[in-house]
Parts: sequence; structure tokens; C-alpha cells
Amino acid sequence: MTEDSRPAIRTDIPHSARIWNYWMGGHDYYEVDRIAGDAGLAIDPEIATMAVQSRQFLIRAVRFLAEEKGIRQFLDIGTGLPTMQNTHEVAQGFAPESKIVYVDNDPLVLAHARTLLAGTTDEGVTTYLDSDYHRPELIVADARHVLNFTQPLAVMFMGVLGHEHSPEEMRRIVRTVLNATTAGSYLVLWDGTDDSEAYVRLCHDYTDTGGVPYVPRPLVDLRTAFDGLELVEPGLVPINRWRPDSGAAEDTPPVSAYGGVARKP
Repeated sequence: MTEDSRPAIRTDIPHSARIWNYWMGGHDYYEVDRIAGDAGLAIDPEIATMAVQSRQFLIRAVRFLAEEKGIRQFLDIGTGLPTMQNTHEVAQGFAPESKIVYVDNDPLVLAHARTLLAGTTDEGVTTYLDSDYHRPELIVADARHVLNFTQPLAVMFMGVLGHEHSPEEMRRIVRTVLNATTAGSYLVLWDGTDDSEAYVRLCHDYTDTGGVPYVPRPLVDLRTAFDGLELVEPGLVPINRWRPDSGAAEDTPPVSAYGGVARKP
């Protein structure tokens, strides 16, 4: 897609990536996003905690794979807006030679791609693909130009598959990418779940603003994304309870978002 053919960035309609950035304490949002974000907080005050914890889950999962499992390649699909400690910063902070491919097709995210790519190491590679996760075959084909699919890599879907309503399509997307990887590769995935009435209502009300719908799914459906894989401990759990850092309270209330890391046998 050429720059001229990309959809224009709308500043009159709330945007989920910008609202998420607002909830995380970032600066890349407009007034319409702040208004929508505050309305969301009024419905579900825990959404800001979920936003912060989603980034903490990413940091812990990438660190675990880089430090403990020796993974040096990461395919981050649906990366969203850059914030703090992005995938390449965490991975290359431990292993400077790590290669990271980010994937997104959102015009706002693409406009921030240069910022996202800043700070990569001289030894490693960090690049960006303009692609839609509904076309996983194309993502794999393009990512092969950077990543070696005959060596283990980590495939990441961080809070994005709720934009796909069909659990069958969710599984197809995940499975298509994982099928292209070799044994010893990993899936890192989290998404919002429907166990909180307030969170479900927040997502429903957001759809009414004209934003791209996000539908929290039942945990039983989310679990099927890991079919055929070996979940590492502690399994598929609330993201704030996945291997919390030393000193973090494990008895904090769970957020309505579950995540896990699983190995391809």
C-alpha cells in the first residue's frame, strides 16, 4: 500500500490504539480519545489497570523468551502505538542481535513507525510490515525476508484478536502463522475476556462511537488458540498473574484479560 492510498487518520472519531495509549499514560492521543477514554473509565475503572498490565505482560513474556529460552526472533503482529519498553527494546536489551518484525496496517500506527524503530541496536534488526492480520499468509511471506523460519521464533498477538469476532477465524489466523514456524517456536497471546460485565459494556459502548469493534471473548474460546501447543507455567491466566516480578502482589484482583506463552512441540 502506498502512502497516498492509505486511509486518512481520523481525529474526529475515537481510536482504540490512541485510547489505549491514553490509559497507559502516553501522549499520542487527541481530545476525542481522551473523552472516550474517560467515559470508558467511568464504566470500568479497572481498564487503566488492564492497559498497564498488558505492557507488563509483554515485557515479562519477551524477557522470559529472550533470557530463559534463547529466542532471538520475534514477530509482533498488531503492535499498536509505541509506548515504553517495546518488544525490540526488551529483546535487544538482553540479546542485542535479536531480530524483531512488527506488523500493523493502521495508518496512525504506521505514521509512528519511525519512532517505534528508533533505538534498535547495531547488531540486531528491527523492521515494520504494513499488513493486515487477516492475511497471515502474506505476513509470513514478507517476514521471511527478515526472519529465519527454520529457527525458533516467537509469534505475538497482544490484545488484538478481539477485533476478530469469529473464534474460527481467530484460530485460522494464529494457526496459519504457527504452522509456518519450526518446532521450538512460541506463541505469546493475550486478549480481553467476557468475565467482567463492566468491561463488556465498555467495549459495547465504544462500538457505538464509530470505533472499530472489539469483542471480549469467552475464556474457553481464547484457550483454543493454544490447541496443540505446550503452555508454559502458569498456563493461560490473567495477565497480571503471569509470572509476576518478584515483590509483585500475586493476590491482586485479576484483570479481565488472559494471556499465556506456549511452545510448539
